[in-house]
Amino acid sequence: MKLNTLISKNQKSKKRLGRGVGSSKGKTSGRGHKGQKSRSGVAINSFEGGQMPLYRRLPKRGFRNFSTSKKIAIINLSRIQEIIAKQKTILNNKINISNLQKSKLISKKFVKLKLLGTGDLKQKLDIEVNAISKSAKDKIEKLGGKVTLIK
Repeated sequence: MKLNTLISKNQKSKKRLGRGVGSSKGKTSGRGHKGQKSRSGVAINSFEGGQMPLYRRLPKRGFRNFSTSKKIAIINLSRIQEIIAKQKTILNNKINISNLQKSKLISKKFVKLKLLGTGDLKQKLDIEVNAISKSAKDKIEKLGGKVTLIK
């Protein structure tokens, strides 16, 4: 037994085109008669027979400037409470994006921090954020905490 004599069972043999009438794929090789599709090098994707193609009939809409899109970390009050429960030392200094990144709680790819109001807090805290929802701000200030907005 040699490597060149081994035969794989799971490979299906391809139908050889253009090998006579008896092969069932002779003469036109299954391409029909004449026309662009019977020739080699056909490229007619989205061609609609001379009719205006769909991608040209529909209007262009919108613009998205990728250079100005900022990476914003969105975090809920419930997540902040979990962080405080795990790490009591974070309460000693202000909670902000740099402190959260240093303690590896959020990724370093984020540039801004947004706080949302889902969940509850149990103790007061000082927090620096770029954006905050009204409910989150109310919950923090209700406990006697302080929110600082950074621009």
